[in-house]
Amino acid sequence: MCRRGLLFAALLCVTIVLLPAGSAVARPADLTTTEVSFVGAGGVELHGTLVAPPSRGTTELHPGLVMLPGAGPGERAELRTAAEAYARHGVVTLIYDKRTTGYSMVHRDYSVLADDALAAFRLLQKRPDVDRGKVGLWGLSEGAWSASLAASRSADVAFLITAGAVGLTPARQQAWAYGEFLRHHRVSGSLTDTMQDTATRQLVGAGLFPEADYNPVPAWERVHQPVLALWGVLDHEAAPAESAQIIRKALARGGNTHYTIRFVPAVRHNLNLSEDDGFDRPSALPADYADFESSWIQRLSDGGGLPPVSVGPAPQQDRLSQALAPLAWYESPWLQLVAISLFVVGFAGYPLVGAVRKLRGDRHPAPLGWSARWLAGAGLAASVGTLGYLLFCVITAANIIGPVLLGRTVPWLALQGLAVAAVVAAVCTAVTWRRSRPVLSRSERARLGLLLTAGAVFVPWAVQWGLLLP
Repeated sequence: MCRRGLLFAALLCVTIVLLPAGSAVARPADLTTTEVSFVGAGGVELHGTLVAPPSRGTTELHPGLVMLPGAGPGERAELRTAAEAYARHGVVTLIYDKRTTGYSMVHRDYSVLADDALAAFRLLQKRPDVDRGKVGLWGLSEGAWSASLAASRSADVAFLITAGAVGLTPARQQAWAYGEFLRHHRVSGSLTDTMQDTATRQLVGAGLFPEADYNPVPAWERVHQPVLALWGVLDHEAAPAESAQIIRKALARGGNTHYTIRFVPAVRHNLNLSEDDGFDRPSALPADYADFESSWIQRLSDGGGLPPVSVGPAPQQDRLSQALAPLAWYESPWLQLVAISLFVVGFAGYPLVGAVRKLRGDRHPAPLGWSARWLAGAGLAASVGTLGYLLFCVITAANIIGPVLLGRTVPWLALQGLAVAAVVAAVCTAVTWRRSRPVLSRSERARLGLLLTAGAVFVPWAVQWGLLLP
């Protein structure tokens, strides 16, 4: 989930560049909107929009709702349509831009985001048209982690609504989601294992997966307010059946008996409609969006009983998530960095030294011929290309992976072919080097020794990353 931050950031930058100066979101004629600002955790100023039912000159008080977006930059526009749907059902709704200070692709703190949510909550409570005793929180995906944490900290929060909440740690959830999207694209074999295991664990070990081990269960155990937890039946990101069970059990252990679990048909992770079994990313909401939720809020306002209940059949989750093992010593980020550095120096250095020699007028051909050149080229392309391709898959949440052939993506097949070529070339180079060693100069032996060392290290590295596995 956090795992798409770079993509969201890139799209945000493009949007800012292309958006005309002074443009604004159109205000719906049937609602009233108010621009607001408030101070979040650490003194950071945050900006938002209040969307409310039209004023009819009465003293009627409405319930209130603060909405928290999912992972990524989290501009308020992402939730604008949903907020308007709630407002049309009589709920004054506050949406706000997520902080940029202390939140990035590689750093975030759900505790800080929870404090931001409570600051927004207090602002909404002060509205003259809001019943301060009937203000709740709403959180989507990553926002559900922060919203549940905020609700556990303040008894003033009247209720909690979540969409696509995850009961797993972020790293475990993201690894599961990689598998869902890759299998949807009919990918099998080593790329799936690499994305779900090696790549995810390396990101965690390198500190590039923020809040990777955050455990949401203790916060849910401390949530005593009425809870409405929603999951799309077509959710392939939150491990919905598994997460629903975890959250249900956590609420029960904490003594909370006022919760509703609802599985919404025909919608994906963010409760938007889907035309591809939940694997596409449309922005359209169902026509009845917020009907059930506003009715549920109204029952709270009327003092109706809310015994534990489950609405709709749970999604079919074919595969359970798997716990991620800690990195072994030979998988440490530092050794990975050493290996990549060796590949760059050893593989790239061989042709570079040759080019320099030619510029100096040395026209003597290299005694090892084609095999050394193949090792240098294929080894460098396979190692650097693998890291680049896997990083791209991480940024796009394994949703943009390239064409698929014989159960493998074409880029992955190409990388595997390069890896095999590098291994074959390494063997041929080693054999030729042994035969030609007596006639090699000292500098040439050093040059080839570095190349062969890089080739020897490349073999176990390629096995670890799945390049030499089926």
